[in-house]
Amino acid sequence: MEKYLIKLASGKERMARHHHPWIFTGAIDSITPSFSSSGWAKVVDYSGRFVAYGWYDEKSHIALHLISWREREDLDCLVRKLIRNSILRREHFFSLSDTTAFRLIHGEADFLPGLVLDAYGSVAKIMISSRFALDNIEEAADEIFQMLSPSLIEVIPDPNYSKLERLGEEPRYYRDGKWEECGEKKDAIRFMESGIYYETSLGKGQKTGFYSDQRENRKIVARYAAGEKVLDICSYTGAFTLHALRSGALSVDAVDSSESALRHLLYQVNVNSEKNTIPPDSRERVRIHSKDAFEFVRGAKRGEYGLIILDPPKLAKTKGQLEKAEKAYKDLNRAAFDAVKDGGIVATFSCSAAMTRELFWRVIGWARDDSGVEIQVLHTLSAGEDHPSRISFPESEYLKGYVLRVIKS
Repeated sequence: MEKYLIKLASGKERMARHHHPWIFTGAIDSITPSFSSSGWAKVVDYSGRFVAYGWYDEKSHIALHLISWREREDLDCLVRKLIRNSILRREHFFSLSDTTAFRLIHGEADFLPGLVLDAYGSVAKIMISSRFALDNIEEAADEIFQMLSPSLIEVIPDPNYSKLERLGEEPRYYRDGKWEECGEKKDAIRFMESGIYYETSLGKGQKTGFYSDQRENRKIVARYAAGEKVLDICSYTGAFTLHALRSGALSVDAVDSSESALRHLLYQVNVNSEKNTIPPDSRERVRIHSKDAFEFVRGAKRGEYGLIILDPPKLAKTKGQLEKAEKAYKDLNRAAFDAVKDGGIVATFSCSAAMTRELFWRVIGWARDDSGVEIQVLHTLSAGEDHPSRISFPESEYLKGYVLRVIKS
């Protein structure tokens, strides 16, 4: 049952009626009763007509998350229902023979703000980035356990939002229907994606430990690696590198600012070489470079590579950072156009939600203008089907990419 009645300010209901989930304090006219703690709210327009149900918490940087637009909604069961429906929509992933890592809940795209659930074999990893997710984590962990019976559920706060949303910083663990001490040693998790073996550690790594959103893109980009010298920029632990090696890359230069990530990349190359999922001499084909990605690309010889992969971290976390990010994306792509050979391939990505697909296209165009090359777009890429976006919530389309052929003559 709802705890609050929230009336929106006059004229502020339009986006909400179109199912956009964010309401900021400036769009709220009144709250009854006055705020005491977070909870469900019935949201109405200025004339009192029903708009949606949402979760209200004035301590959150987004005070009101709209979650259901059905007036006859059982709020007491809603979180469990949304979790159940989200997992069932991805039921077919559990029958894959060569992949055991995939996303089961994708935050607001699945109507669960700030709650992400990834499966890694028998382990479930939850990342929370909102107070809604924090407040409902007990119920969420129990429902996930009831549905999936994982050997362990790890809950980690998103470091990008832990201070902003006051989520804490330490991971928590849920096993056999109860919480356990964080200090107990946890084994590393081994899993497969597209027939390649990976390993991630609990409590460590970026996001939930792996970027499964690039699963289909890795297979597409790998088509262009055979017989080529490959540059993998912001390689992290080497998923693109491993795919390139399996496809017959002549060599791979893997570049990342994290020395530990690069060491883990080499470990995974060795594991897959031993298991014959990639050529046995793959270790000899890989060179790691713990360097600034932008400096490395700018310092590459002209026409040195046949395939360049640009997968930088989020360069624009907010719209206020867009101008600086535009320049960074342009400079990185221009340098790649110089470093790739005539007729070579550049696979370029942006995971900044604030960078729209149209703007990213325009930035690539600026890079082309500066480099004086011609560009053919071979593939338009996005996140995999387990990372959906919502039409009513454009911000949920965060990952966009292109496979480009660079023509110099």
